[in-house]
Parts: sequence; structure tokens; C-alpha cells
Amino acid sequence: MSQPPGPDNPYGGQQPYGYPQQPPQQPGGYPQQGGYQQQPAGYPQQPGGYPPPGGIPPQQGYPGYPPQGGNLPYGMPPLASWGARVGATLLDGLIVMLVPTGLITAGYVRFIAKAVDRQNECDDNGVSNCQLPHIQGSALSLIAFFYLCYREGSTGQTPGKKIVGIRLLREADGSSLGFGLAFGRRLLHFIDGAACYLGYLWPLWDDKNQTFTDKIVHTVVIKDPQ
Repeated sequence: MSQPPGPDNPYGGQQPYGYPQQPPQQPGGYPQQGGYQQQPAGYPQQPGGYPPPGGIPPQQGYPGYPPQGGNLPYGMPPLASWGARVGATLLDGLIVMLVPTGLITAGYVRFIAKAVDRQNECDDNGVSNCQLPHIQGSALSLIAFFYLCYREGSTGQTPGKKIVGIRLLREADGSSLGFGLAFGRRLLHFIDGAACYLGYLWPLWDDKNQTFTDKIVHTVVIKDPQ
């Protein structure tokens, strides 16, 4: 007695019952590889169950923004302009540094006036009143410096950056810097001021709008999406 016909063989013939069934074919005639059928959460689905090239999922921090140049993370908001960064710096100077700078200047003026007039009216119990504004201004400047480092490290925004609508972030993943990196970045700004402030002008033609310090510590300044 002849056997009943089995299911169609994918290679064209009839396959009798009892033989293991062939796996379904992918386009091009290759069977699916079982090891890639289950993908981890967060990976975009690829044809045939394969993971994305490189095995690294795209950044999810800022959905809705198209890719930018300069190998920036996918979805990062547009970069801040050079003018916006300069405006934020000027505002920080007016808001945070105005009083300390004024006190330091007053101390220098009184010291120079004492040296010119050769008078001792500034002396009081061995403490020079001419130097007191300078000391107060220096102390306030140090406090303001640490305050700006704290704000940039925790939120990416100083008062000036918040008003202008820009934010300082890590270049690699768009996360906050942390106090240590923000502190080091501000110390390294002297590099931007070297050679006629060329580092501060570098964002005008750089593809990532970065200063020399930004390139050293791998940070970018973006337009705040909020």
C-alpha cells in the first residue's frame, strides 16, 4: 500500500511522514538562525530577527530629533549657536559675578588711592580697610565659581544658560556632567583663552560647535528642548 502524500518539500519533492520538517525559509533560501529570533528589549526589529548593526541600540534620550553631523548621538537636540553661548556667559557675569567683581574693583581702587595719596586713613586696628572689599569680593567670586559648577554639573544650566535656553551635556550620551567634570571644565577654560581667545571662537566653524575645552572633556551645548 502506498503512503499518503506528505507536505510539500521546500526543495520541490514530496517528503514522507516521519521525517523531520524543514524550517521555514527566509528570502534567499537560507533557514532562520534560532539564536537571533529573540531580541532584547529596546532593540528595533530587523528583518529576519537579526540585531541592529554593531549591537548598540540608538539613543533614547531625545526622541523626535533627526540625526546631526559630527557623529553626535541619535536624537540629540540641535546644537546651541555661538551667539547664544556668548549671551549666556554675559548674563552669568551680570547675575552671579557682578557683585564680586564690583567689590574686587573697589578694593583695587581704594588701594591705588592710598598708594597715591600716602595717607593712612584706611588703617584700622592693623587691618587695612582698603583691602577688605578685595577680600570680600574674592570670597564671593570663589562661592560663585562653585555655584556655577554645581548648576552645570547637576542640571547643565547656569542662570544665564537657563534664560537663553541652552544646556551643557556629555557628548557621548546626553547625560549631565556631574560636579567633578563641570569643575574641571571651568578650570580648563584658560586653554580657550590662550592664543588670542581662539578656543572661544572655535565653535563658529566647528561641526559640533565645541570650544577646545569641550573637545578635551567631550561636552556639547545644545538648545534646551524644554
